[in-house]
Amino acid sequence: MATDGVSFRAVLAQWPSGVVIVTTGTAGGEWHGMTASSFSSVSVDPPMVLVCLAKTSRTHRLVEERGTFAVSILGRDQAALGRRFAGQEPAPDGLFADAHWGTWVTGSPVLADSIGWLDCRVAHAYPGGDHTIFVGEVLAADTPRRVAPVLFHSRAWGQLADPLPDEVAVADTGLLSILRTRGYEEARLARISRALRAAGTRVRLFDPYGDPLPADDLDPVTASALIAEPTRVQSAVRAGAGVVEFVVSAEEYSASAARAGAGPPALESAAATVEAARRAGLTTVAHITESFAEDRAEAVVSAVGRLADLGCDEIGLEEGRLPASPLRVRELLRDASASARSAVLRVRLRERNGIGMVNALVAMKSGVGHFDTTLGGVDGSLPGEDVLFLASQLEVASSVDRTALVAGATELESSWGSPLPGRTYRFVS
Repeated sequence: MATDGVSFRAVLAQWPSGVVIVTTGTAGGEWHGMTASSFSSVSVDPPMVLVCLAKTSRTHRLVEERGTFAVSILGRDQAALGRRFAGQEPAPDGLFADAHWGTWVTGSPVLADSIGWLDCRVAHAYPGGDHTIFVGEVLAADTPRRVAPVLFHSRAWGQLADPLPDEVAVADTGLLSILRTRGYEEARLARISRALRAAGTRVRLFDPYGDPLPADDLDPVTASALIAEPTRVQSAVRAGAGVVEFVVSAEEYSASAARAGAGPPALESAAATVEAARRAGLTTVAHITESFAEDRAEAVVSAVGRLADLGCDEIGLEEGRLPASPLRVRELLRDASASARSAVLRVRLRERNGIGMVNALVAMKSGVGHFDTTLGGVDGSLPGEDVLFLASQLEVASSVDRTALVAGATELESSWGSPLPGRTYRFVS
């Protein structure tokens, strides 16, 4: 079948790509730029990238004359800026108005709040039909923000698709603590803990305000300990835990706190905990309080990145006193996932006015597969058995035995004195 320009563009439109702004300067110091998606890495050593520019464009002529260019990768909240540089939106005050720009080595402008930029010197230029392939040696680079990118697909601007996790796992982080406050005997707590762990649920054995349960022969990865300081890592080891948890405030760990001088003590404590846990062969989990509160997203995303840099294996985002909404859950997880990099994201959600499971659905649709829960929802957190039921309806697998959790919730109700808040523990199927 013959290929013409229309069919060629139609096929290429099916290839989703990120969006960049390619910029350069004139001899007189003026700036110019254009939106592009024909961008790719070429080499790591030396670092090199390429951009393909139409020979009829002014940007092509200036890059050819100046021998330099910069590439700024747009975040998901910068689509309007991309449309402006693509000529799809008016720019009465100029292309570079109302955005933060700066220069580094070559003098080509870079977008200061992009999710990544590269300042380049042209190393090679190859003919490519009606385009020229400019290969640039990267002289400077940075990642100012870690948020999800904007995507271009089928001539439309969008964002990453919602992925379901491959598997869902639940941890019980509240049951033993609340049962202690209600006077349950330690022997019964030990039986409950063992049953939950045998079902595949990670269980918080103790917190800074309680004594550890006796160690048993179950896998340490199903036992965790919440600690308040690095010296308590050994207590977790003696309790048979394979996981240590600690709680932080987003403000203490954000980049802005570090600039203001408020961050180092908290960071030092977290770093010491992570290092002590690593030496003991334990997994580390940092829980960020009030993660879904309004107007805290930037601090939380920044804190996630700093905790990931410290080497935390898992980072938990907790809904606390201030309620989460589906929209805030979606927006936060979209950016936090990018900031977490190799660290596993967890969420702890609460049931409020029937929105809790909606938030859990949004979290799963955002790729989150690890949930901090409480059997029966007795402390206001989402019940583990309900989260697993939702996963089953989405055909997402889990290694946790939901039937065992349902049996545990049913038994717990017999001594609780009233029906548990959980919604699905009365039926297994």
